[in-house]
Amino acid sequence: MGSVFENREPHRALELFGELSAIPRSSGNEGGAADWLEAFAKKNNLKCYRDAANNVLLRYVPEKAEAEPLLLQGHTDMVCVKESWSDHNFATDPLELFVDENGWLGAKGTTLGADDGIGVTLALALLEEKPNRVLECLFTTSEETGMDGAVGFDASILQGKRLLNIDSEEEGILTVSCAGGAHAAVRIPMTANECALDSAEIRISGLKGGHSGAEIDKGRANATITLGRVLQALVDKLEVRLVSAEGGLKDNAIPNAARAVIALEDGKLPRAQEICAELQDTFRREYAAADPDVTVTFTPGTVASQALTLRDTKKVCCFLGLYPNGIESMSMDIPGLVQTSCNLGIFKVNGSGLEGSGSVRSSIASRKQLLLRRIGLLAEGLDGTLCVSGEYPAWEYRRESHLRDVMCKVYKDQCGQDMKVEAIHAGLECGLFCGKIPGLDAVSFGPNLYDIHTVKEHMSISSVQRVYAYLCAVLQALKD
Repeated sequence: MGSVFENREPHRALELFGELSAIPRSSGNEGGAADWLEAFAKKNNLKCYRDAANNVLLRYVPEKAEAEPLLLQGHTDMVCVKESWSDHNFATDPLELFVDENGWLGAKGTTLGADDGIGVTLALALLEEKPNRVLECLFTTSEETGMDGAVGFDASILQGKRLLNIDSEEEGILTVSCAGGAHAAVRIPMTANECALDSAEIRISGLKGGHSGAEIDKGRANATITLGRVLQALVDKLEVRLVSAEGGLKDNAIPNAARAVIALEDGKLPRAQEICAELQDTFRREYAAADPDVTVTFTPGTVASQALTLRDTKKVCCFLGLYPNGIESMSMDIPGLVQTSCNLGIFKVNGSGLEGSGSVRSSIASRKQLLLRRIGLLAEGLDGTLCVSGEYPAWEYRRESHLRDVMCKVYKDQCGQDMKVEAIHAGLECGLFCGKIPGLDAVSFGPNLYDIHTVKEHMSISSVQRVYAYLCAVLQALKD
């Protein structure tokens, strides 16, 4: 797989990325990546620590260190999303990498996993350089599903007080603050009864989807919420009953597709199809700029033998209609920054009930709790329950930062322009480590990645080259 990077720089970081891309590493399945990192440590005579969660710490200690220890950090897991036509098995298959004519790296039919595979391999390439300072490279697990690896990691074994998190997606931007978050899982029991009604499948497709933090402000449609609007219209006008429904695969990814099977009385299929066509026109007007290709497909099926009661079907519509999806509020302090949001990322309905999982984010802890409370009240009102998990704190802005100052100066010297310093709405592990290590000075940066958490994810190889050169220059400038 390394041949795709022939004659491309930085060759070693890219070659290592090719090796890592051959290893399945969905969240919770990072054991193979941890084995690979242990083998890397043995080959390069590095000290290695691996915990029960497959977090791996590699430590390089030169004979004569010229500066204090520096901590580099990324995560080994990736969001696993694929095209509907793809038969890729994320549990067993290597990613199929390609480089297009514009120098973009992608993966055929799947996410690329440059978030955060390239952060991992940039750090490994730097370790092979063997600089004259102690380097601690920490690679955590399950970042994409709640930062569980970082949450459980014993940070007392770390020596560094300056952290370079290589998990950002835009070159020339230094991230210094991020939102906190939590996973909100709703469960609502439901009842299915026997019936002998016509059925039809409704599909929402053609949406862009995207990262529920970084791209929540792009105005893109959530396929599951959009499906809910279709179901509500059908229930209002035809009193259809829901057989099943599903949408989304990850709660931190905006769903780009959703489907439902409905049951309805004889002779009502043509009108139901008309309603779907009318709503497609409505959605295309509403999302003309953000999701112009939104498509509502109506396909008649066979006779349905079971369906939810009309009352429970209306509960599903109520849940989707009232769920607080999208931007909840904007920051009053930082222009253009989303303060609080929620994304309904995983949704499923069958004869036994409704399950919905959302990602709640906010840079203000009290607003995060308020939004979780609203979801809890919605679940309670529909005779369901809310389970909150994977909470992580916001990473607060540090007014004085030597690390930030040095990195901005190096970028200006190297590129001739000012580095942009910003806060983001997405979650980063920096907040957790700042809570674990008193006085930790942290920043986050990375090369240009686009459409992360989607099948269109791609990475600029030339940007990786520049960022690696920048990283080497930063190390040189950080000598005490």
